Amino acid sequence: MVNSEAISKDSWPRIIALVDMNSFFASIEQMDFPELYGRPVGVTNGLQGTCIITCSYEARAWGIKTGMRLKEARRLCPDIIQSWMYHSNFITLFIPKIFYEKLFWNIRLSTRIMSALKTITPDIEIFSVDEAFLDLTHCKKIIHSPEQIAKKIQDLVCNISGLSCSVGLSGDKTTAKYAAKQDKPYGITIIPPLHAEFRLKDVPVDQLCGIGRGIKRFLNSHGVYKCGDMKNIPISVLGKHFGHPGRRIWLMAQGKDPEQIQTIVAPPKSIGHGKVMPPDTRNKRIILTYLQHMSEKVGARLRKHDFKSSVFFIGLKTKNGWIGSKMKLAYSIDDGKKIMQLGEKMIRHRWHGEGIHQIQVTALNPQKSNQQMDFLEQGEHANIAIKNRVIDLINQKYGNLTIAPSNLMHRSSMPDVIAPAWKPSGHRQTIQ
Repeated sequence: MVNSEAISKDSWPRIIALVDMNSFFASIEQMDFPELYGRPVGVTNGLQGTCIITCSYEARAWGIKTGMRLKEARRLCPDIIQSWMYHSNFITLFIPKIFYEKLFWNIRLSTRIMSALKTITPDIEIFSVDEAFLDLTHCKKIIHSPEQIAKKIQDLVCNISGLSCSVGLSGDKTTAKYAAKQDKPYGITIIPPLHAEFRLKDVPVDQLCGIGRGIKRFLNSHGVYKCGDMKNIPISVLGKHFGHPGRRIWLMAQGKDPEQIQTIVAPPKSIGHGKVMPPDTRNKRIILTYLQHMSEKVGARLRKHDFKSSVFFIGLKTKNGWIGSKMKLAYSIDDGKKIMQLGEKMIRHRWHGEGIHQIQVTALNPQKSNQQMDFLEQGEHANIAIKNRVIDLINQKYGNLTIAPSNLMHRSSMPDVIAPAWKPSGHRQTIQ
């Protein structure tokens, strides 16, 4: 815990907390199976999963990280095996039915945690299934100290879920999120707003949330490697290249992120699904099966939330990057079969037999459907809409893709995962 000054109007113009669950999915496993405490646990996406979704802190001590391939994890920890029941070093792997049950339980638990946090402040932004920003600015009069409110948050989360969390507290979102990562697990890190710029000055810029490899390269090319270097370039350099987000990045690096807490789930900028494939897949039939799987899922999700789109990104990832393009239509659609036709067109023109590692189908700038059927949806289009409505009702009752194109009988059996953009309400309340 970092010592901090008392809450005052001058020293804390804003009070932002970031609540970060400690290794959320792996911690749930350890809570459900006490014999897993103190052991390296990694969670993969079903029996066929090849990628670590999350891992316990004991696993991280071996160098295992989220996003790592299972094969690489086994190299780091040779005793890792698929059965958790008999060994002290393992990866937990679930058959799909069990995984779905765990997934829904995890969602319900996350929703309970987020609802409980609203008893502290209604000004809450659910950042992901295991992270939330709390704006405590309007609670200043009842907060005795930063440590006191951070401890209250930790106790609340533990009482509600039985799980631990780390809390970062500062005067802006970016610094609060950075702080929450500094003393995990179980940590409380407080960076008073007046100290934020000093605390960040030696931090590599890519440790700040939202600064990926592309932005990092741009900043490095202008001599910005650490947050303290940012003041050496004019804000206009980033503003000209990135627009408003660039100006925000310039301020973020100085502990002055102006971004407000977003309490309302904004309309989606995209609705998409992707899936990792067996590395270097070149079999066209397999690629088309994955493509159809993702197309049907995007179509179903558009219809579920009453959206349509006329622009789709269809992408295939190779070892050299993405093959793909934006595909445009004269009118908006929400039908998986038509999305699949766009994908087939892209493959005919852009794919030349390269090995594929991942596939992505995304509806861009989706818009709410018109309540009345327009002239483009007469006849065959009306029949497609009715057919999809019946299929959706059956699938909602009996399970995802209970009724699906026959080609998808051979689809990957890996269950879906919770998207980073998950929210407990609105169009983001979707297992992806």
